[in-house]
Parts: sequence; C-alpha cells; structure tokens
Amino acid sequence: MLKRLEVGVIRKPRALRGEVKVYVTSDDPERFESLASVIVDGKCGEEVLEVERVRYVGSDTVVKFRGIDTIEAVTPYVGKTLLIDRKDALPLREGQYFIGDLVGCDVYLEDGKKLGMLADIFPTGANDVYEVSKEEGGTILIPAIPDCLKVLAPEEGRIVVHLLPGLE
Repeated sequence: MLKRLEVGVIRKPRALRGEVKVYVTSDDPERFESLASVIVDGKCGEEVLEVERVRYVGSDTVVKFRGIDTIEAVTPYVGKTLLIDRKDALPLREGQYFIGDLVGCDVYLEDGKKLGMLADIFPTGANDVYEVSKEEGGTILIPAIPDCLKVLAPEEGRIVVHLLPGLE
C-alpha cells in the first residue's frame, strides 16, 4: 500500500505572481480546496508547499502556494507531481481502491494461473480498463466490470479476473 497518493501535476505557470495550472488527478476536481499543503519533489528533495488559495479559470484549476510569488520561483516546479500523505486522502466507499494501490498487483485467472501484472488503469467514462502485462509477454486489456473482476485484494497484491470470450 502506498504511503503517499498523487493528487495532481503542475502543468505550467499562470500569470506572473507564482500561480500554477494544476492537472488534478484526484476523482474530486475541487480536491485542492480542502488541502492545507502538498508534497512535491523539489530542488533539494521533498518539499511541503502550503496551499494559499485555489481558483478556477474555465476548466483550469489554478493554485497559489504560500511564499512562491513570482513566475521565476514557480517555474522549477513545472511538471512535478503533487502528493499527499495517505492519512489526508478522501475516504473511499466500499469496493473503491486507489489506482496506485492496484497498479503492480499480480493478476490471476480464476483457475489460479498467473496471467501477469497490472501495469496501468485507463478511465474511459463508462468503466475503467485494466492493462495487464502478461507473463509470456505482451499485454491484455480487461474491462473493469463485475463480469471480469472477481477479486480485488491490493493489500495482498492480488487481483483475480475472468476473461470473457474474445478478450484473450
């Protein structure tokens, strides 16, 4: 289980006063409004940045961090991932998991044969799609629907799937 969770990525500076456009990777597009700070891999290792204010410009989330007041000061953070400690994460409903906890899990077929490892998860709107790196090479895409996902046990590092006809 991950100790830290990704909530966004700094896309680019906005204007000249240290604001940045953030690509929010949380399911909650207004996630930054409830955060006092985030963790970023800065110039000298990990840094804690205090969230001063959040606003929305069109579809963009614009964040201002305390003490970062110029475009020159914020530019080194462009492209950096914003993290929070797990304790600061929004609570999940039953049956929900953080993507970072699922990626890397071993994927097994119902008969116990190892299929591979979960490499990535793609949101598609209707349902997510799991990309599995197969043991013998190549990948397989599995829709994240009840007919296919039989067991999700990230705490054990294990997922059990049923392959519908035509998936393999």
